[in-house]
Amino acid sequence: MSANTLTIGRLAREAGVGIETIRYYQKRQLLPVPTAKGAFRRYPRELVTRIRFIKRSQELGFTLDEIAQLLLLEKGGERNAIRQVAMERLQQIELKLADLKRMQETLSTLITSCKHSDQTLPCPIIQAII
Repeated sequence: MSANTLTIGRLAREAGVGIETIRYYQKRQLLPVPTAKGAFRRYPRELVTRIRFIKRSQELGFTLDEIAQLLLLEKGGERNAIRQVAMERLQQIELKLADLKRMQETLSTLITSCKHSDQTLPCPIIQAII
């Protein structure tokens, strides 16, 4: 057993994910499936960094397909293509933020309207949703 390799359980613990997450990433071809040596498969220690990259990318809103694309692009050092993928994700985030801002303004207006409307009439929030 080498200090540079880990069992799947140890890899999962060090990367802060579950074993099923590692298996899922393998199924999605984000992680390699090492050949078994003896009773266990041994994973290179550097996969901890790769798993953390995947998790952090997901936190930033990248899909697993986009992450796979980033990983492939990084192998070739294609900075322009990587930047393009990131710019597309940023544009999607900006659109979502604009949608959320509109939703916030609408709800704020409805809440104010409900608070100040005639109490004998139906609440404007319910009426707006119907």
